[in-house]
Amino acid sequence: MFSFTVKSLNKMADIVTGSRIVCSIALLFFPVFSPAFYMLYIAAGVSDMIDGAVARKTGTVSNFGSKLDTAADFVLAAACLIKMIPVLDIPTWLIIWTAVIALIKIINILSGYVVRKEFAAVHTVMNKLTGIALFLLPFTLSMIDLKYSGLFVCALATFAAVQEGHLIRAGA
Repeated sequence: MFSFTVKSLNKMADIVTGSRIVCSIALLFFPVFSPAFYMLYIAAGVSDMIDGAVARKTGTVSNFGSKLDTAADFVLAAACLIKMIPVLDIPTWLIIWTAVIALIKIINILSGYVVRKEFAAVHTVMNKLTGIALFLLPFTLSMIDLKYSGLFVCALATFAAVQEGHLIRAGA
């Protein structure tokens, strides 16, 4: 029989977030776009959707949890890139645009450190919408050409990154 204590509640959201890291690493061991790949990918996505809600519901929102969430997002993105880049025909302009977005995000992190003396990530509505669009992207590849879906996702991501940089530098 399981018993939950206050201490276990404090870790529940972090465990959910940690499961995203485990699922992300496991993605590397399955063929891209296979049923197992999609199951792990969906599990990682669900953990991303619920970890914050679990933390808020249990009253265990923490700076560590926020940083762990950002790290888990990075691990999932890296695993997906490692698996998908070799099998996708990605237009050069989309690679360049993605690199520019990454550069903006790096500048945001560095400027956040300068402004706040800590590495800051701002969880905005636009960042969440970008995350949803990016999460759905692998499911759309068989129906929508990557140049169109990539255009949409990059436009959202650019706006979100610029907004995030503004908020970080404004001290929000």
